[in-house]
Amino acid sequence: MQEEIEKKTIALAISGSKITGRTLAKAISVYLNHRKGKLPDLKHGRQTIRDLMKHNTALSNIEITDKNIRSFESTAKKYGIDFALKKDNSEKPPRYLVFFKGRDADVLTMAFNEYSQKILRQKEKPSVRQAIRKLAEIVKSQHKDREKIKDRSIER
Repeated sequence: MQEEIEKKTIALAISGSKITGRTLAKAISVYLNHRKGKLPDLKHGRQTIRDLMKHNTALSNIEITDKNIRSFESTAKKYGIDFALKKDNSEKPPRYLVFFKGRDADVLTMAFNEYSQKILRQKEKPSVRQAIRKLAEIVKSQHKDREKIKDRSIER
């Protein structure tokens, strides 16, 4: 029995033109993780639908028509949501589908509530750029009303 255990070997196939020590170490670690049943490193945050399906959980989706979907990412990152965006160009204006893991549904609703409140607060605030434009127009109109006086007297 002891001899059988000592004589076991591992067959590991690596294809490559140059095999370095790092490549061999990585291949061995991948093999050992596979033997332990450990899943490969999974992505978190925004990702593709294919990467999201590697989590082996049921996916759900929500339809969004907002153009500023990228600003949602900071809120999703805060709540630790793994999601994927898909743009559907079949309709005008295009709609966006947000895919997420089914178990994150409650967390996603909280994140969307916070995101929508953030957007509403931004709309209520007066725009600084618009205020600057209004003030610039007032300044321009004041300069037009003034008369220009040119004094060409030369003192000698």
